[in-house]
Amino acid sequence: MWWRRRCANRSPDRSYLIVRETPHIVIVGGGFAGATVALHLLKAGQAAPFALTIVEPRAVIGAGLAYSSEDPEHRINVAAARMTPLPDDLEHFDRWFRQSPDAAADPAAIIADGRAYPRRRVFGRYVDGLVRAAAAQAPHIRFQHVQHRASGITPVGDGYRVILADGSYLDADLVILATGHNRAGIPDVFADVAGRSRFIANPWDKNALKPVRGEDWVLLIGTGLTMADTVASLRARGHIGQITAISRRGQLPQPRTALPVQAAGDFSSKPAVSLSALLRQVRNTARDLQGEGRPWEDVIDAIRQQGFTIWNSLSLAEQQRFQRHLRPYWESHRYQIAPQVDDVLRGEIRRRGLQVIAGSFTRVTFEQEVFRVKLRPRGGRPGALQERHFHAVVNCTGPDHAAQISGNELLASLQGQGLLAADPLKLGVHVDRDSQVLDAAGRSQPGLLFAGPAARYTFGELMGLPQVTLQAKAVADQAGLWLANRQGDAPGRRRAAYA
Repeated sequence: MWWRRRCANRSPDRSYLIVRETPHIVIVGGGFAGATVALHLLKAGQAAPFALTIVEPRAVIGAGLAYSSEDPEHRINVAAARMTPLPDDLEHFDRWFRQSPDAAADPAAIIADGRAYPRRRVFGRYVDGLVRAAAAQAPHIRFQHVQHRASGITPVGDGYRVILADGSYLDADLVILATGHNRAGIPDVFADVAGRSRFIANPWDKNALKPVRGEDWVLLIGTGLTMADTVASLRARGHIGQITAISRRGQLPQPRTALPVQAAGDFSSKPAVSLSALLRQVRNTARDLQGEGRPWEDVIDAIRQQGFTIWNSLSLAEQQRFQRHLRPYWESHRYQIAPQVDDVLRGEIRRRGLQVIAGSFTRVTFEQEVFRVKLRPRGGRPGALQERHFHAVVNCTGPDHAAQISGNELLASLQGQGLLAADPLKLGVHVDRDSQVLDAAGRSQPGLLFAGPAARYTFGELMGLPQVTLQAKAVADQAGLWLANRQGDAPGRRRAAYA
């Protein structure tokens, strides 16, 4: 029998298996990136048997933080016809959704022009179904979902031991890390008030907004997509109080165009080596397209597709400039808002139920059940401060990329052993172009791969779902090559291409 259980140090229910007779691949993290790697490994048609384990504490594979929300106001912000882990069949989710009971139960998902923007949790269930169906169709692959949290990884022989939070472990020949996004970080100026009952540190938690009362004046920290979702959620709950959203630049996510979007512009044949040159190229291309009646989104789509070449043509100094000065503007245009949520947001701004301010916080205190916030408006006179009072504060700053490693017990453990390092911009994990983790000395770890947004320093554009899909598929291809080489089916090492 090619699948063998090891009796030592198993979990109490004896469900976590150790496999050494055949190759064992363990994926740590079952959000969208981890699920997509698993899906493409299961569908790859590997002839020889192997074991594939995905370690994910949630019951639904593929949901992660983004697609596990139970709030009905939280919708995908890309039309269903462009949302799928199957890059060769972009409309697969759209067809699936329209034929599912979810479409009838949610008529608001389909907008007037026919595009569908389902609830986020529906997409999570869709990905879960794809993975489990692929596993059922690959009986020679022993697939299991260990519904637990991984707390550490250590080298054992020529493989790794994945330690689970209950003390049990899995021995793996190849480990694929797919740890996903960190939760939002709390700005330092709010540290002293973060423990108050109406300070909402993470609006994605179930019932997070429950402490907010109907007439409370609410401060939202940040003005991106999380802020927009929070406004929609508050109003759907019957909240009628004044809402104020504040960020350093006051940038709102852009609405989706009703025009068809088709990538236009060549930014990779002769890539710019400075941000100034790149900006000129982008602006000139957008101006020319708009003169032809085409939307600026065509340019954004081209940059998204060519992001790997564009990003890697910039020096580290230029990349740092982008992070300091341009990233908020890029994100507000790249990550556009679902039309249903945008309708709520713009309606609130028009009726002055929502005020958006560009400024920075200088001091926050909590006195007499009120958050007292001092802020410096952007562009105001030096030293000019305003004081605002709020009954509740919601942290909408988005994932804390700076703490991608330190805020994750597993990644911090690997870094402590010198097996993993932060990238030069501290955006996440440093990997090579084959998605192999680089250790503290900059050496690739062939048995340790990374999938997902935390690898974005190497790949540039790796936050949106289409690019995460491509990178995750490339990781699956890389794992497939590893399997073939191990089983003697491939002469030497080859590369699985990302772009």
